[in-house]
Amino acid sequence: MPIYEFKCGECRKVTNFFTRKVDLEVTPSCENCGSDDLTRLISNFGRAYTRADIMDMYGDATDAKDPDSIRDPRQIGSWVEKRFDEYGVDLPDSAREMIDAARDGEMPGPVKDL
Repeated sequence: MPIYEFKCGECRKVTNFFTRKVDLEVTPSCENCGSDDLTRLISNFGRAYTRADIMDMYGDATDAKDPDSIRDPRQIGSWVEKRFDEYGVDLPDSAREMIDAARDGEMPGPVKDL
């Protein structure tokens, strides 16, 4: 589902237009001033990173001595799993859910607003 971006010729602000299908003939109006004088922009695109991508970029935090070396929530999950395993304690279901969510790229609720 594409999100198109347009720059308004009157107020010079960028307007986002979401559509459920790819359609090059979209004609929205400016969400800021209502003008129809819009120029379509070439948008950035998002890329999903796998756990392996994160480990390649930032390293595995399981051996981290410096808390600043943890750059992604997926690294935190690996560190937590290793600590629970070292102590011979079962990982609580709530912690497992947060780790799995972080590996999917979603910040866990308790830390989302930090």
